[in-house]
Amino acid sequence: MAPKNKENYTSASKKKRQISEEEDDEDYRRRRDRNNQAVKRSRVKSKLRNQQTFERVNQLKTENELLEEKVKMLTKELGFLKDLFLAHAGSSQHSVNIQDIDLNALLAEDTKPVEHVKDITKP
Repeated sequence: MAPKNKENYTSASKKKRQISEEEDDEDYRRRRDRNNQAVKRSRVKSKLRNQQTFERVNQLKTENELLEEKVKMLTKELGFLKDLFLAHAGSSQHSVNIQDIDLNALLAEDTKPVEHVKDITKP
């Protein structure tokens, strides 16, 4: 009689292990699927952040170029106004005649037209 009980016990044990392994496989598959989805979301977010950073860098480069052009123009204007002041004050160090100065030509030298920057030479 002992063998029958052993057989029943062994087959029941095998069935339980089989069911347990199937549940473990399903649970494992669910966890893997959730992890794969999380990885995809993370990669999409990372790609979006990189793209936004790249766009911001380009925007700042453009803005920097415009500001550098404005600095050049303002530096030229400052030099012109200094010379104009010294000429008006009668300084003999700078022999500048106001009538001989072409303001537009002076400011146009070595500068390309600057967009988005207010032209302060025009009233």
